[in-house]
Amino acid sequence: MKAMVLNTYGPDAPFELGEVPDPVAIPGHVVVKVAATSVNTVDTMIHSMGADLPLSPKLPAVLGMDFAGTVIAIGEGVSGFAIGDEVFGCAGGLMDLPGSLAQYINADARLIAHKPKTLGMREAAALPLVGITAYEGLTRAGVGEGQTVLVQGGAGGVGHVAVQIARHLGANVSATGRGADQLSLIEGLGARPLDFTTQTVEDYVAEHTDGVGFDVVFDSVGGPNMTNSFEAARLNGHVASTVAMVEIDLTPAHFKGLSLHVVFMLIPMMHDVGRQTHGDILRSLADLVDSGRLKPIVDEQKFGWGNVDAAYAHLTHGGAVGKVVVEL
Repeated sequence: MKAMVLNTYGPDAPFELGEVPDPVAIPGHVVVKVAATSVNTVDTMIHSMGADLPLSPKLPAVLGMDFAGTVIAIGEGVSGFAIGDEVFGCAGGLMDLPGSLAQYINADARLIAHKPKTLGMREAAALPLVGITAYEGLTRAGVGEGQTVLVQGGAGGVGHVAVQIARHLGANVSATGRGADQLSLIEGLGARPLDFTTQTVEDYVAEHTDGVGFDVVFDSVGGPNMTNSFEAARLNGHVASTVAMVEIDLTPAHFKGLSLHVVFMLIPMMHDVGRQTHGDILRSLADLVDSGRLKPIVDEQKFGWGNVDAAYAHLTHGGAVGKVVVEL
């Protein structure tokens, strides 16, 4: 089968069109003909950092974690799927799991679900990794009816999904962004837009929570920004972070009694622990989509076999609005 293969790692390493063996449906797996795959920040990190990142596959490597496509073969022991089913999931592109930048992917059936009926392949491919991440972070933090939630980075891939899920859970949602496009997107999703370039944390906490702080802060920016999340959270509040690879002083969190939830959604894929949880979340996300409560935003630029490098560069350089998708 055709695949986009990396033979070297590095910021400028090219994807090369090559031939790799066709996958065979092993027990517990299904072979999916890939229609589309999205590019996530972790994909660009693997592409750039290679062996410096413990989850990077050995070379030559086929990247791509998210996908949407059609089941063409079913392995022993798989139930709930049939040949011809349209599915979506996040099931490869790291360690020893071949990715979705290929004609076909052999996917663990626990990591996929039936594609939302109201989405095309392009939109469905944009949802799995960011959707699971947002869902896990918000539910672990116990978001519920009437709570105040702040999403840091509300126009990003994970952030724009977190805004919608938090609203579905009944929360009063605010989200940070910058520039007219991002703030307009946040407002269009039903959240209060906060321009972090013109408003301090102290200002928006005072204005929108009467100085008390937010019940839950979902931080999809992470790094040094985590200090802003601690400042924005109320006493005994919750902070969920998707980017906690940082050395930071936890003193503010201590004196506020904060609960910190670190979300690393790749753990089930990397360690084969709790994989069915991802399939279950994907089914919940599909229900939200088909009921009109969740819609992934896809960047307007289109990419295919011939310009995968450009797709990765588009996300890396910060020019994307919504998820970057490659159609195969």
